[in-house]
Amino acid sequence: MATGWAGDGAVQDQIDATVKDGILRAKSRLASGPGLAHCTNCGATIPEARRNAIPGVRLCVQCQDADDRDTAKFSGYNRRGSKDSQLR
Repeated sequence: MATGWAGDGAVQDQIDATVKDGILRAKSRLASGPGLAHCTNCGATIPEARRNAIPGVRLCVQCQDADDRDTAKFSGYNRRGSKDSQLR
């Protein structure tokens, strides 16, 4: 049930738009094309099995792990806030 000037389903539309934006942002970060034979960060050889499994791979496992950890630190989402803190 909508209140005020919001139409019916406005909240769900906003949720759907947020999810869609998140999916598009994640897809834009995915590499594409042929994978590299050597890591762009450290120069280590990337195994053929990894290149076949992940299209467009650019990093070795160790560098990818470090990159993922750095990205997670600055995700832009407040995962610590509870509902109580948001209602105050």
